[in-house]
Amino acid sequence: MKTRLEKDSLGPLEVPANAYYGVHSQRSIHNFQISGLRLKAAQIKALAQIKQACAEANMGLGTLEKKKGRAIVAACEEIAAGKLHEAICLDIFQAGSGTSSNMNINEVIANRAIELLGGKRGDRGLVHPNDDVNKGQSTNNVFPSSIRVAALDLSASLAGALRKLIASLEKKAKRFKRVVKSGRTHLQDAVPVTMGQAFQAHASALRKDLQRLADTDKFLRKIGVGGNAVGTGLNTFPEFRPLIMKHLSKIARRKFEVPEDPIETTQYLTDLAHLSAITRMVAIDIGKTCNDLRLLASGPNTGINEVALPPVEPGSSIMPGKINPSICEAVNMVCIHVFGNDTAVSAAAAAGQLELNTHMPVLGHNLLESLELLAKAAVHLAEKCIDGIEVNVEQCRWYVENSPSIATALNPYIGYDKAAEVVKESLKTKKPIPEVILAKGYLTREQLKVVLDPIAMTQPNLKRKK
Repeated sequence: MKTRLEKDSLGPLEVPANAYYGVHSQRSIHNFQISGLRLKAAQIKALAQIKQACAEANMGLGTLEKKKGRAIVAACEEIAAGKLHEAICLDIFQAGSGTSSNMNINEVIANRAIELLGGKRGDRGLVHPNDDVNKGQSTNNVFPSSIRVAALDLSASLAGALRKLIASLEKKAKRFKRVVKSGRTHLQDAVPVTMGQAFQAHASALRKDLQRLADTDKFLRKIGVGGNAVGTGLNTFPEFRPLIMKHLSKIARRKFEVPEDPIETTQYLTDLAHLSAITRMVAIDIGKTCNDLRLLASGPNTGINEVALPPVEPGSSIMPGKINPSICEAVNMVCIHVFGNDTAVSAAAAAGQLELNTHMPVLGHNLLESLELLAKAAVHLAEKCIDGIEVNVEQCRWYVENSPSIATALNPYIGYDKAAEVVKESLKTKKPIPEVILAKGYLTREQLKVVLDPIAMTQPNLKRKK
């Protein structure tokens, strides 16, 4: 393989001649071959947008020559559009501030800008990765800022996916609003609810998650880029940070602001841990929905069998005709994975020391992965499961009519003690609740028809006497 010789403060090093990255990246490739995991595409895009905003700000301040700056901007735009990502190739397990990845993208941008200016890759005299691309910046604020920018993009995608899932659930809630089913608490028979109410409850839980997700925006849009090593803004003009925010807001089409306390923003990753905690809550709620559907679809002959999930694949390599709740199981595993990611994010955020947190790459990877996975899983669940659900109306009716818990509706009329006796006798004799009530003469058949009306039992059912 042809190489070119580059030099840094540690000395000379051979770099592949056709590589867009440079000597710093090459050292990192040698040092950090641990997982094969790379920066998420969303973070690479965010890094390019931040570098572009900084170049625009530097040109505006006259600290970056415009011909050189425009080449840097063009290179950043290409990377943000998805090009050259293969050159941003370092393992996420690296120096804890993300210096390796920051220099990786600096070198890629510089070498592409060099090409655009008619030079050859590696010619630092045309565009320097530190002095030009990284001007006015430090990894310590660029890298966490890129996580914030990427997280906001992916949060928006997750919000869209959740809205789709909510719409699917609410469509079923409307369709099944008159189908009464037996409620279950402690996995035991409980008073009835409608299948529509059950689906609406799932949708309502996710609507709360949407609100929680939206609430993180006010923290994440305040980013520390321009603060340099510890947030003080050393080696920059006072106007630099506001200019970065102006340009980045235009580039990313989202409002960004200088934080009230850039020192805090450099040291603390709690805003990102907050978003991660929201992803955990989303996973809790989606996972609960999947668990309920798996139980309600259990059977067909030895389980609850109140709903039929769309069959997506044969369920067994040995049992003919078996169908499993595969989509729910796949989504459940996503939720479990998100729980683990959140634990890693929390630990990384808590590991900060003094002026900097040095566990940012793993935090960023796990947070962004959770956002990506949950968005895909939510759409998957909506399209491949919820949209195709059917209800076994006859099975639901049978459970309601034969559940001893319908005796709860008798309490206002015959009292708790007598109702309990009715339940005991029904269970002992296997006679339905209405038959026992009539035999004891507690209520007439007409009264029972009103008191044990299934729909009436799914809402406030008492009426004031005139």
